[in-house]
Parts: sequence; structure tokens; C-alpha cells
Amino acid sequence: MQLKEGDSAPVFTLPGAGGETLSLAALSGKKIVLYFYPKDDTSGCTKEAIEFNALRDKFAKAGAVIVGMSPDSAKSHDKFRTKYELAFPLAADETKETLSAYGVWVEKSMYGRKYMGVERSTFLIGADGKIAKIWRKVKVPGHAEEVLAAAQGL
Repeated sequence: MQLKEGDSAPVFTLPGAGGETLSLAALSGKKIVLYFYPKDDTSGCTKEAIEFNALRDKFAKAGAVIVGMSPDSAKSHDKFRTKYELAFPLAADETKETLSAYGVWVEKSMYGRKYMGVERSTFLIGADGKIAKIWRKVKVPGHAEEVLAAAQGL
């Protein structure tokens, strides 16, 4: 069953970069920009992280917290955050349970070869814990600005 706008956001508690623990419950009462990306330090994922990072003050003014999530380890996230001076949390879902709960751990295909991977997606979660907007199969250029506009309107 695929999540849709208006559904309650699936809860999670996961390790993050810098030894922190990230949970939906701890962010309760805030708007959350939860974006899912395939892999630390790859070209598209790096561009996306840098774009969100550049707008973090505007997201904060809109009352929104940015959280990135991938199946990489917290140690990998530490390196990624340090290398690109990312100032928002990155959650490590190595078990892929949360990725699956959000419907972003999917079968992909490249050059005829099928494999499982993360579908680049963003979920805007309202302060009430409900999903306000979903972007699937995200194209990176301009995406962070589009999410910001939606967060400001929420």
C-alpha cells in the first residue's frame, strides 16, 4: 500500500550522523522535510544535499526541519556531512524498514538489470504528523526550492 497525502507519517527511530538518534516523535509539532536519497557522496545525492543545506535558514524561518535518509551507515553519513558541511541530520536506515514503510525501497532497473534501491523522494510532514505533500522520482535541479515553497505555504 502506497502512502498518500493526508496519511499519518510512519514513525521511526534511527541512528544518525554524529552519534545522534533521530525519531519522528522527537520532531513532533514541527514541519518536517524528510527526503530519501540513494547513496552518500554520489553526484545527484550530493547536489540535492547541498541545495537543501543552502536553503536551511529559509526552511527554519518556515518552521521546517530537514532530515535526509538513506540506507548508508551513520559512519558514512558522518563523512558525507563533514565533507560538504551539511548542517542538518542524516538518518541511517541500514535495515531499510523505514525506507520500506515510506514506499521508497523499490525495484529499479538499469541496463536491463533489476535491483532494489531507493527511489529519490521527499515527504513534507505537517506539525500534526500527517503527510502534507509527496514528491516521488525527484529530479534534483530546483527540487529544494519547490519543497521550500510548499513548506512556507503549510
